[in-house]
Amino acid sequence: MADNALAPVRDSGRRPALALATLLFGSGVLHFVMPKPYDSTVPRVLPGKARNYTYASGVVELGISAALAIPRTRGLGGRLAALLFIAVFPANVQMAVDVVGNKKASQLFKIGTVLRLPLQIPLITQSLKVSRSARNS
Repeated sequence: MADNALAPVRDSGRRPALALATLLFGSGVLHFVMPKPYDSTVPRVLPGKARNYTYASGVVELGISAALAIPRTRGLGGRLAALLFIAVFPANVQMAVDVVGNKKASQLFKIGTVLRLPLQIPLITQSLKVSRSARNS
């Protein structure tokens, strides 16, 4: 038996995948625990109740979180996470517009809401790296 036969397998995409999974899990749970802020980001032109979209997107985030956490589905989870981060960008822009125009919102909240917009780029690129890493391992 080779010396390294019992050595742990190194999975370079594991840690970033679990970080993304944790982020999406937390956000998904918040869609159910505190749905009101998410309701306000649902575009008004969509048919039906905003709360239904809030719950549906929470389920999607929880599902993608699970896909990222399981090595066998990690590649798909990374691609789905990237698509999700692209898809929710308009809602994040809407939230920033609403918050910046809200005189009751704190300055710190306004700044945070605007600064989070460019953070979508590293979330998308990290998701794609996780997907590639999973395919290569």
